[in-house]
Amino acid sequence: MLSANQPLGIDQCNCSAMRKASRQITRFYDGHLEPVGLRITQFLTLAALDEADGAAVNALAERLDIERTAMGKMVGFLERDGFVTIKPSPADGRVRIVELTDEGRRLHKSAQPLWEKAQLEFEQLNGAANVATLRQGLREIAVGGMATTSSED
Repeated sequence: MLSANQPLGIDQCNCSAMRKASRQITRFYDGHLEPVGLRITQFLTLAALDEADGAAVNALAERLDIERTAMGKMVGFLERDGFVTIKPSPADGRVRIVELTDEGRRLHKSAQPLWEKAQLEFEQLNGAANVATLRQGLREIAVGGMATTSSED
């Protein structure tokens, strides 16, 4: 019978280790954001829109590395709840532009301290230097012959 802590050969699988860590970290951040009713993916979407002052759905999906159709669904829910508007681009009517509403800005502003607390607690649990090294290392991971790229930090 399999137990939760039983060592298995699959424990050497890089993908499995990354998925497990990702799910645990996601739950950690979701727990911190729960008081305002957001999940980390929603918070990051609001944060990106706030910083960029709006974005095309496809560009937002690419920047956050979220499947385009999943991003479309998420911004649809955010629009339904009054946090974003989605309208055709004036330059190309086929492109949908997502922008924060005033309510979306307020939600992002109220969620920001909860996210900052999660960031701080994560660094305290794992060491600030380790966390910075982890983010840098993740940016440098090559998948399919290409390293991931990001200009953060």
